[in-house]
Amino acid sequence: MLKQFIAVIMIMALPFTAHAKLSDKDKRKTQEMRQEVLAQLYENNPEARDLIASSEGYAVFNNGGVNLILLSAGSGKGVAHDNRSGEDIYMRMATGGVGIGLGIKDYRTVMVFHKRAMFDQFVDKGWDLSGQADAAAKIDDNGGEANATDSVVSGITVYNMTKKGLALQATIQGTKYWKWD
Repeated sequence: MLKQFIAVIMIMALPFTAHAKLSDKDKRKTQEMRQEVLAQLYENNPEARDLIASSEGYAVFNNGGVNLILLSAGSGKGVAHDNRSGEDIYMRMATGGVGIGLGIKDYRTVMVFHKRAMFDQFVDKGWDLSGQADAAAKIDDNGGEANATDSVVSGITVYNMTKKGLALQATIQGTKYWKWD
């Protein structure tokens, strides 16, 4: 029942993620976003630099989400980088979940893949189920956040950073990632 409910929420979010073909401008903006997010990650978590360098690959996403009492939904875009081949794979995502909370936030996610099979599965299939709890009150560089994310998929380290927003929530999220061709 929970899987079907999350699937319905995600289907409702998909129209908001629709976009034309990936353009050079989209690629450039996604690359700029990745550089900004990684710089912020390395500043806040210096150990992440070595973790990413020794991984099979990583993905960086720009996400937006809304949580209204019992339901949450969101969408975003990003890029997965294969450390073995050097290839960038541009991707989109949609998320939906159930839980308790209220808020809206603009956040960034960095996923580090420690196992080759996990990276390949992410790029080719793109599903994730996670539990999240966070509190965020941030505008520009002012404010703070506390969050915890635990992916059901092993072999992955996940970092979430709020860019701006106000949220207090605890949810179970289902997320679909797919190639942005």
